[in-house]
Amino acid sequence: MSGPNNVSVRERWARLKFSVVGLLLAAPPAKGELQSELKELSARTWRHPVTGEPVRFGLSTIERWLYAARRESHNPVGVLRRKVRSDLGTQGSVSDILRAAIREQYSAHPAWSIQLHYLNLKVLAENRPDIGAVPCYSTIRRFFKAYGLFKRRRLSSRRTEGAERAEQRLSEREVRSYEAEYVNGLWHWDGHESSLKVLTPRGEWESPVLIGVLDDRSRLACHMQWYLGPERAQIVAHTVSQAFMKCGLPRSKLSDNGGAMTAAEITEGLARVGVLDVRTLPYSP
Repeated sequence: MSGPNNVSVRERWARLKFSVVGLLLAAPPAKGELQSELKELSARTWRHPVTGEPVRFGLSTIERWLYAARRESHNPVGVLRRKVRSDLGTQGSVSDILRAAIREQYSAHPAWSIQLHYLNLKVLAENRPDIGAVPCYSTIRRFFKAYGLFKRRRLSSRRTEGAERAEQRLSEREVRSYEAEYVNGLWHWDGHESSLKVLTPRGEWESPVLIGVLDDRSRLACHMQWYLGPERAQIVAHTVSQAFMKCGLPRSKLSDNGGAMTAAEITEGLARVGVLDVRTLPYSP
């Protein structure tokens, strides 16, 4: 059963208008008393259908609603709904040529901000008269948001083969998060280096590393532990072993391609206990 919050704004306004003029439709005033009735309704306070704040309506507004409902007596609520603009969802100021130029520029520079795209479009329009005048920034911004042309952060500043393949995959496919069907069906583990350093008993400053193991289905942290020194296979193996003893063996695991995660002692150990070794694509956490 749909509640009041599920009703559209157009429907809320239509119901409010009908509640204002409904009494005049059910019990029409006597001849010569209509204006006094309208004046009384205009002096009353109503609840705004969206904000809930008190609101009043002018006499001429209520009179227009009444006549519209009278003309469509078979569907008075429908005629009181706000009309949908014929150009809803379109932007006439953005021509087809300009749309193509925007998409071409965004495809070449997805990491640019909308402001930077806008400035470059103005320069492009000066050199290409066929584009015409570029509308204001707010119009271009609405166009970008309407078509999902959001700024995409570069996965890596390095132009390696793995980074190029990951960026191409993200641009061509929709990537969603997922969830394993059963507990212990998939574990994730990764390391995180602290932004704060600690002073060891030997008088040395070191950045601790947190290694965590997370069950994909239940979101249970099977084991998490801080270590001193850089992320390496030894501490990964210790963390994973602690998680195994606490929660049992998973069917598979997912980690990145870091050296500590792909070390021989890790991969061979997983194979011996029957855990499927799954890794993410490069630069695709």
